[in-house]
Amino acid sequence: MLAGAVALTGCMGSSLGEYPGYPSTPDGQPATTGETLGTGTVRVGLLLPMSGGGSASSIATVFRNTAELALSDFQGADIQILVKDTAGTAAGGKAAAQAAISEGAELLLGPVFAPAVGGAGSVARASGVPIVAFSSDEAVASRGIYLLSFLPRGDVRRIVTYAASQRKRSFAALLPDDTYGAVAEAAFRQEVGRAGARIVTIERYKVQGGDTTDIAEKARRIAANASQIDAVFVPAGNVAPFVAQTLTTSGVNLATTKMLGSGQWEATQVLNAPPLSGAWYPGPDGAGFKAFAERYRAAHGSAPPRNASLAYDATILAAGLVRSAGASRFSERVLTNRDGFLGIDGVFRFNRDGLNQRGLAIYEVTGSGSRVIAPAPRSFGSGS
Repeated sequence: MLAGAVALTGCMGSSLGEYPGYPSTPDGQPATTGETLGTGTVRVGLLLPMSGGGSASSIATVFRNTAELALSDFQGADIQILVKDTAGTAAGGKAAAQAAISEGAELLLGPVFAPAVGGAGSVARASGVPIVAFSSDEAVASRGIYLLSFLPRGDVRRIVTYAASQRKRSFAALLPDDTYGAVAEAAFRQEVGRAGARIVTIERYKVQGGDTTDIAEKARRIAANASQIDAVFVPAGNVAPFVAQTLTTSGVNLATTKMLGSGQWEATQVLNAPPLSGAWYPGPDGAGFKAFAERYRAAHGSAPPRNASLAYDATILAAGLVRSAGASRFSERVLTNRDGFLGIDGVFRFNRDGLNQRGLAIYEVTGSGSRVIAPAPRSFGSGS
């Protein structure tokens, strides 16, 4: 199956030692409460919004099932997963982390939502227990709190770098006027500069439900400068087809002024939109997820959501590090190994600041799906 870790050498050791004050099992570890998965000797917490209600509870169930599937796929996994409920809140994340750590967890997987990651982090940091979280909010990443999710800056770096390699030198962007847009803008400015290209204009639209008036106005402003623009970055998939149509009706030739997207474009309504045909966006290689989704459907009778791979890869990572790195398994040096790790969605690695880098492919929208035009890298180069 998947490789849990790659080229792990020279790592510092870490150990939780004894657990005074708690009931112990025959092997000297504290007794557990709640659901556990697996019977290994190394304990790992899985912090999920089980009682969050609605979509939060659904995500929790899928992630729990996915972790169980990963354990069954990894032969001889020497980990035991302690499932703890965060309710999706900061207080819940703190309580879940406290419970898992008090029961001997050496690593925490999750939480899913940013507030719960913040709550869990306050406890884990004080205990010296690292977190591999599933939130995509970069603000909650820090040293010892690593985000496994797909991050905006990774998408921006891949698509801008690729566009520059295709002789796109003058860029524009149409971004939502919100927190995500601010993060995307900062990354966009950095990556365009890194590529030695220039920014002609950046327009920000108000996010107002289904009202497209402001989006149309800002798209027409970009169209007015079309003669100076080689590529237009529109990361929000929910507005991309409308923007493409507006640019086209405003006289922009999208065969030469290329539209660029993000991983948010990976949706049927975007990929099947004729106005977007020929546009480019970044994303993971889909072959690994397809095989995983088939195994999940066979086990649970339904298709997993796209982000279910996060829980699978986190579980495989934990099991792989236990097998390959011994007592150093969850040390910072191991977790931030520059060779990275291999997961369902390709190669990834953690930075010391808690953010990650991923190997992403470039896709072209066809109007009836998409096709790969630049494959995802299979490893991190020495200069990356």
